[in-house]
Amino acid sequence: MGNLTAMPDTLPKPELILTHESDLDGMLSGMLLQRLAQHLFGARIPIQAFHNHNWRQRGLPEKSAWVSDLSFEHRLDKLNWVVIDHHSTDCKPRLATLIHDPTKSASLLCYELCQAHGVGNEALAKLVRYSNIADLFIETEPDFQDACDYASLVKSYGFWNLFALIGGDPEKLLDHPLLEVMRVRRRLENPLGLEWSRRHIQEISATVGYVSVVVGNSNAIVNALLEEGATSHPVLVTLFRKSNSVVLASFRSRNGEALAIATQLQGGGHPNACGATLPRSIGTISDGIAYLRRVLAVAAPVKPATGINDLESALENLNIDA
Repeated sequence: MGNLTAMPDTLPKPELILTHESDLDGMLSGMLLQRLAQHLFGARIPIQAFHNHNWRQRGLPEKSAWVSDLSFEHRLDKLNWVVIDHHSTDCKPRLATLIHDPTKSASLLCYELCQAHGVGNEALAKLVRYSNIADLFIETEPDFQDACDYASLVKSYGFWNLFALIGGDPEKLLDHPLLEVMRVRRRLENPLGLEWSRRHIQEISATVGYVSVVVGNSNAIVNALLEEGATSHPVLVTLFRKSNSVVLASFRSRNGEALAIATQLQGGGHPNACGATLPRSIGTISDGIAYLRRVLAVAAPVKPATGINDLESALENLNIDA
């Protein structure tokens, strides 16, 4: 499903801006929409951010809202709601304004909306480029490693910690001193972590392997393992325990198999990069491994994503240049 609506000439004033809490794309797209609302309405509209599981449980009482980097679904089809997203969806809007393109990151779509209303600058354009490269995992781009370092800022320090550190001002992310920490960690930690994780892959099911990561960027390590064919499992999962004891599962694949696994666990995301929040009764990584084995042992066989839902195929077929 491509871009469903042209860039709207007028936008309703939102009560809230709602975005994805998990990554740079959600954070940057939310800040861009906040900047646009300030420009259009002279008001700083508050942002709320959610992981997929909490987002599905949240009510939607607002009469007007802007939503970014969260999949369009029937409950979002409300008058005076604007949704800007790039995840696959089978829903067609009747009341809401939907700006949707699976070949672009949410931050790029939001920046194009900003530009259509006269908001933009060189710094924002550069940040959006990095976010687009990292979120779509465009390894052929010369700035790929730099883009991943920017994405790692949110993964390492957390959405709200980083948001507070820069005061909600996206330009302050550009060339931020903490990027040097990401570069050093990438150069030193990732090779060590990759070598260790290669020897510590556990079978969850015939389809899914669990990767233990003790040091380094888990996403980079898992993608390297998939690229080199280190295991017969088409889907690899890592588990992360947040400070509130909630355990998050992150799934990666090469040919679109990951999303079906995440969906079985009430999660979501992209065909090859997605995640899920495990039940609150799961308090440790060991519990999470055991839970995944129980659930996925009786799960239906996984079929790769096809057609436009396969983001990498869409990019290849359309020859998109970020």
